[in-house]
Amino acid sequence: MYKMIPRQIRSVLEKRLKKFPILTLTGPRQSGKSTLLKNCFPDYQFYNLERADYRQLIMSDPIGFLHNQGEKIIFDEAQQIPELFSYLQVVSDERGTAGQYILSGSQSFLMNERISQSLAGRTSVCHLFPFDISEIDIGDNLFESIFKGFYPRIYDFDIHPDEFYPSYIQTYIERDVRSIRSIENLTSFARFLGLCAGRIGQVLNLSSLANDTGISVNTAKSWLSLLEASFVLYQLQPYYKNFNKRLIKSPKIYFYDTGLACSLLNIKTGPMLRNHYLYGALFENFVISEIIKMQHHAGQKPSVYYWRDHNGIEIDCIVEDVAGQINALEIKGGATINSDYFKNLNRFPAHSETVLKKVIYTGMDTLSMKDTKIVSVNSLVETIKQIVSPTLSGNG
Repeated sequence: MYKMIPRQIRSVLEKRLKKFPILTLTGPRQSGKSTLLKNCFPDYQFYNLERADYRQLIMSDPIGFLHNQGEKIIFDEAQQIPELFSYLQVVSDERGTAGQYILSGSQSFLMNERISQSLAGRTSVCHLFPFDISEIDIGDNLFESIFKGFYPRIYDFDIHPDEFYPSYIQTYIERDVRSIRSIENLTSFARFLGLCAGRIGQVLNLSSLANDTGISVNTAKSWLSLLEASFVLYQLQPYYKNFNKRLIKSPKIYFYDTGLACSLLNIKTGPMLRNHYLYGALFENFVISEIIKMQHHAGQKPSVYYWRDHNGIEIDCIVEDVAGQINALEIKGGATINSDYFKNLNRFPAHSETVLKKVIYTGMDTLSMKDTKIVSVNSLVETIKQIVSPTLSGNG
């Protein structure tokens, strides 16, 4: 038996379960939802609804089942029984107590659809992603960690990424994709997924993406929504507050897990990553995704953007923290400080006292230069913690 790595979101789940009748936990497949819930709430009965016998047992008499089993039940992969949500609404309203049920699922589209129909106001929705770097120590193995990714099973059972991700992708396409959308050509969808990986960090051009895949623009939009709903990738929106007339409106594409992206790009090792043409984009993806994951794991709604004006001046990442401050981050894959790292930060149109400027790079020295903090990989965890929870960690 492996030792479970503590997850940062645990305290958030425990607090919200005391306030809501139903707690919902979503996230990508194999991000550790079932393991976390079993360990955090051992006094709850656990039903994995991917089992046909459990589905039959529950739906033969849903009201009777809920009354007879009482409170404290976990329904894992709850989207497998869409009808269950309306029954949970009725029974939880009758009881009127907190912490009655926990729902988990790996498909936010189906979960959110049912929640909005039946459980709005009755459930708190949280998201669990693969490990963030506050949960595991990457040490000096930056390139290996970006290549390896952060899915728990890789760490729990020492699985090589080249063994894990191809089967993960195949299972995702054959199971989750088919269950959410009626996609006739799964080969085209797999190609679309790989092309998205090749566009990490780029401003989204839907027409180009659709043409390269051989599909319509509307189909490309639909498939992007599917990939977002199943927590494979996300679209980073442009920051427009006070500058909306000068900004482009298209989002950028990033993957929640860099190991998955590396697999799609056919990157086989950490050293191979270092020499890959998308290395800089993957390092940028790594940093931005860590911020988003840590915000989710702290129970916060992500507030992460990028900024670019019509002249092409661009800031890689803009984060509005819970204290209302703006963090402007330039993310550079180089290990040597370069004057070019600062030029876009210096042209960001905001008052210096309202913006915390940072350059994140792969070097080993953390220091300050004028109004900008230079953050090494060794200081990345603490820096992100300061952004996510500035009142706890102090500003910096």
